[in-house]
Amino acid sequence: MTGYIRKDNRKGIRNVIVVTYLVECAHHVAEQIARQTDSEALPVHLIGFGGCAPNAYAQEIMERLCTHPNVGGVVIVSLGCENFLRNQLLEVVKESGREAALIVIQEEGGTQCSISKGVEAIKAMTPTVQAVPKVELHWQDLCIGTVCGGSDACSGITANPAVGRTFDRLVDAGATCIFEEPGELIGCEAMLRERGATKEVGQQLYDCIHKADVYYKKMGHDSFSQGNAEGGLTTIEEKSLGSYAKSGSRMINGLIRPGEIPPTNGLYMMDVVPDGEARWGFPNVSDTAEIVEMMASGCHTVLYTTGRGSVAGSAIAPVIKVCSNPITFEHLSEDMDINAGRIISEGATLEEIANELLKCIEQVADGQMTRSEALGHREFFLGYKEFCRK
Repeated sequence: MTGYIRKDNRKGIRNVIVVTYLVECAHHVAEQIARQTDSEALPVHLIGFGGCAPNAYAQEIMERLCTHPNVGGVVIVSLGCENFLRNQLLEVVKESGREAALIVIQEEGGTQCSISKGVEAIKAMTPTVQAVPKVELHWQDLCIGTVCGGSDACSGITANPAVGRTFDRLVDAGATCIFEEPGELIGCEAMLRERGATKEVGQQLYDCIHKADVYYKKMGHDSFSQGNAEGGLTTIEEKSLGSYAKSGSRMINGLIRPGEIPPTNGLYMMDVVPDGEARWGFPNVSDTAEIVEMMASGCHTVLYTTGRGSVAGSAIAPVIKVCSNPITFEHLSEDMDINAGRIISEGATLEEIANELLKCIEQVADGQMTRSEALGHREFFLGYKEFCRK
């Protein structure tokens, strides 16, 4: 495997330019800049934050994303009167050694002037971004995340435990792995506590699940959806055990919040539920939001398990779809990368599917496009949250 070396010595598996808008009012201009400059030779991805009110969480997540190992250059698009700290973001990107440009629409003279300046900025930074050297990539250089979406009755016996086996082997090889969704792990807190690398970590994991339970009850909704029921899941406990299987069996080194980079290699759990009162809405409005938080903590790629089926991908980091249901895989085959449903339909073993997954991760890390990448999926969502823990 080979990757792109960055100033902080982290290595990326992609080398893209991102255009980011800092308020919804700047969305159209940023989208046009990305659309007019995107190419197969140098992909240009659109990301952004739609809110106008200040939010430390959104600021940090955006700073992490714009300095992600897969990103080689950044164009920041601001309307001019939003609360986002645009100059701070610009300095963070520049200090990371990446090419960066700032477009302030109110200062440039409007839509067309701003689009033209953004296009020229990307043209100017392209030679430098394309000249980033490639170096050898090892498992210990990689950070792999996992999420699940559209779970069904097959998820807990095929795709999720197959990802768990894969995580065990990745951790043993020196990689960093992150799992999350505390709202989908309610009931598993005792097992998580036992796997903490220290008693303190174990208690943090336990408390994280308790916080999620309280938060969701205040919201009047948990993570169990109508689609899950239609897919054959019967209780939140059944769904939680299936979700838990994605974490594998290795000890858990720590609990991190979105945007926090794991301090060492190993296995980590991400706490995505805001601290304090339930005043920010649902912790994640979609699976895309979870993937964004995984990327903000350094994930190069994300293993996305699904039973009912999902076509979503992601900007910046490729998504590998692991389908739990053989019927769903056949029906949505153009969107799926791995058919874990073969455990049911063909008698494949968890170890065989884990072997396929490891091979797929290796190929994707070496430049092979995932199904969602090839289809042009670059979904992105960033909302408001608040965390007290630093």
